Order: sequence, then structure tokens, then C-alpha cells
Amino acid sequence: MTSTPLRAGLVGYGFAGQTFHAPVLSAVPGLELAAVASSQPHKVHADWPGVAVVPDVAALVARADIDLVVVATPNAQHHPVARAALEAGKHVVVDKPFTLDVAEARALELLSKRNNRVLSVYQNRRFDADFLTLQQVLASGELGRPVYLESHFDRFRPQVRERWREQPVPGSGLWVDLGSHLLDQAVQLFGRPDTLQLDTAVLRDGALVEDYFHAVLRYESGPCAPLRVVLHATTLAVHAAPRYILHGTRGSYVKYGVDPQEDALRAGQRPPVEGWGADPLEGELTLMEGGGAPRFRAVPTQAGNYVDYYAAVCDAILGKGPNPVPTEQAVALMELLDIGRQSASEGRAIRIERP
Repeated sequence: MTSTPLRAGLVGYGFAGQTFHAPVLSAVPGLELAAVASSQPHKVHADWPGVAVVPDVAALVARADIDLVVVATPNAQHHPVARAALEAGKHVVVDKPFTLDVAEARALELLSKRNNRVLSVYQNRRFDADFLTLQQVLASGELGRPVYLESHFDRFRPQVRERWREQPVPGSGLWVDLGSHLLDQAVQLFGRPDTLQLDTAVLRDGALVEDYFHAVLRYESGPCAPLRVVLHATTLAVHAAPRYILHGTRGSYVKYGVDPQEDALRAGQRPPVEGWGADPLEGELTLMEGGGAPRFRAVPTQAGNYVDYYAAVCDAILGKGPNPVPTEQAVALMELLDIGRQSASEGRAIRIERP
């Protein structure tokens, strides 16, 4: 039996917990941040004075008043923390990547089903303004059959920072960090590819883990074929490429800029506020019809909203709707991330078996 409102406990109050989870879940009517497991109570109380702080995971999952545990720890701790929460009878949200590998992911999936608990992964970039608009453009059919998508997440961060994400530890590196988002978006649009080839590199001076990747997904069968999808991320792009380049048999769509929600959250804004998730940068649609001159049209970018993710999780726990990122999807994505690492290690495209 769950309480009303649902009460969430957050494990970890580093960048992910402080920026992406606490303010976003707290914006959902009927969902309350009740406790945080953290070694920095002063940091939590500076932002959330009325929230209880407990010293560790065991103390958090032992609380009878916690319905949902949110795992915002370093990646290597995702599996053990989520397992402890599920064993304690809690519903669980895990920040991406879900786990370190597909074996850990499958173990959590089985545990969640055995205990009849909601287990979801925080794929917030399904709720990006630009991605929602890209879905809209594809659904309109104006471009004809899609034949090529290029998806970039380019940043300029030349300095290697002293943080676990940039150290040679399990779960670090750009592929599992940003690749988790870009690969998930590609699968949401087009399904599972037939082959995946990944190239990674360490490009920055002093870098210890990959800070660049370039993945090619080939769709050679099924309703999307033939189709190529390129996923690209780098930390050394002073002039970023377009966020999306989409070509179809009748036209193209190009969009620059990234969703504004991360920057707003980094700046301390908390949803809901007026204009939340609004992206002022329009995309451009270019259509070629009847062999004449190309026709250009601006495409307004619809607003994104990360809060919609946690609202859907809340509904799933209450039996009012589906899990926004069901465990089957999370496990399948971990399998593709593992295949990507194999591809980069072996220097070849890997054929992906159909389930």
C-alpha cells in the first residue's frame, strides 16, 4: 500500500541527484521528496530544508514511508543500490546508464518482476524539446521515407576534471554517458538496428577515458530499411555540428542547439516556471517537390518537459499508466551499449541478433 502523496527517497546528491532528480521529481503533483541518502547533509538542507537526510542506502530503504527510491549514484553502484531497494519492496528509478552491463540489467529486471515493483531508467532526453520535435517531423511524413539521421551531442570541455566520470573506473567514459541517450533516442525512432559499429578515442590532453565516439547503426531489413543512423559525441567541438540532420526521400530537416532544460536546472531553476522547456531555436525543413526549386520552412521547436517522465512513473506506481521506460527497453539498450564496446574493442561492425 502506497502513501498519498507518493514519497521518494534519493540516493546520492552529486550532480545528477541535485540537478536532474530532486527538482524534477518535486515538480510532480502527488510526488514528494522525503529523504536523501548523502554524506553531505548541509548540501541537501541548503536546497531542501525540510527533507530528511540519512547516512546510507540501508537507512533509506529501511524507512517504511518511502515508496520510490531514486538511484543517482556513480554508475558502478546502480546495480547494488537498485537491488537493495527492490529487495526492500520499493519501486525504483535508476539514472542512466541502467547498469554496468546487460547481465546486471537482466538480474534487476527479474527481481523487479518477482517483487511486482516498478523499475524504470531515467531516460530524460526522450522529453527533450528537439527530440519531441524530431518525432513530430518524422510522423508528419513530409520528408518521405527517412534514409539518414545524424545525431550529435557536441561540447567544448577541453579540461579534464577531477571526477569519477573521467577516471578509468567501471562505468566511466562518454559512450555509456551520452551514448545512453543518443542510442536510446535512435531505438525509439527506428527500433533495433541490424548492425552497430563504434569508434571511440581519447582526444583531450591528459584524458584517461574516451571523450569521443562515432557510432554507425545500419538498418538493412524491416520497415526502416535501408537506413543509416550516425551517433556522434565529442568534448572538443568549439563549433558544434547541428543537433540533428535528417534526410528523407522528399526533403531534409536540420536543427541546431540543444534542449534548454539542463542549462536551466544547472542555473538553479526549478520547474514549473513560465516557459519551462521552451527552445527558441527553430529547425529548418527543406522540401523538394515536382523537380522545382527547394522550398524552405522554419519548424518551431515544441517545448520539452522532464517532469513528464516522473509524472509517468508516478502513474505507473499507482496503476494509472505504463512505465515510461520499461525494464525490457532498459535491458535491450544495455545490450546495445555492450555491443558497442565490443565493436570498438574489435574494430568491426557487430551484427545484432533479433530477439
